[in-house]
Amino acid sequence: MKHEALLSCRGLEAGYGASQVLFGLDFDIHAGEVLTLLGRNGMGKSTTIKTLIGGLRAKKGEIRFGGKPIHGARADAIARLGVAIVPEGRQCFPNLTVREHLLAFADNRNGLRDAWTLDRLYGLFPRLKERAGNMGNQLSGGEQQMLAIARALSTNPRLLILDEATEGLAPVIRDEIWRCLDQLKAVGQTTLVVDKYVEKLVLLADRHIILERGRIAWTGSSVELDSDRGLWTRYLGV
Repeated sequence: MKHEALLSCRGLEAGYGASQVLFGLDFDIHAGEVLTLLGRNGMGKSTTIKTLIGGLRAKKGEIRFGGKPIHGARADAIARLGVAIVPEGRQCFPNLTVREHLLAFADNRNGLRDAWTLDRLYGLFPRLKERAGNMGNQLSGGEQQMLAIARALSTNPRLLILDEATEGLAPVIRDEIWRCLDQLKAVGQTTLVVDKYVEKLVLLADRHIILERGRIAWTGSSVELDSDRGLWTRYLGV
């Protein structure tokens, strides 16, 4: 049985000035599923995310979240509806402690059950509890990534977006991030993931979208993507 579409895009076009990047994207993200956005660099993944979260205004098309149109809405309004992003580059605050990061953004305005409290976040990332009094600039890259994910979860989002969450991390830390994402899937967190580790993503995600020059070149299930390695070579350079 297909879940309700939490986010829907129809005919989405976007770009920068006279340069168009996205050409008529149509896709849905269903409540409770993990969807990936794949493609080589420069194919439109970052532009898609910026448009979804209100950082870039769509030129054409419609974006609906929870049944409400959000194309043209401000980023803060979209965030308040329950969209949280773990940005590329982590963007932790150097002058806030780990605990302050997790309390400063904490909210459950959408009334989600089993809310992400401080203790629950520490349970997901025990290392953050050990570093609770450390400033953002006193953390390792892996710890900053854990903090960025926990900070996003502290808002109790209906949709969590992860943009290159494992980029530049040591393999052992990447494995910890994958473990975290498995746990989030198990509790029904709707998630959109941009990452390059396809062999991990086919184990985690329900569905995948491959972008090629701003258009959807392929979409399908993990079983379908795993069974057609030609797609990996043709579109992902794997």
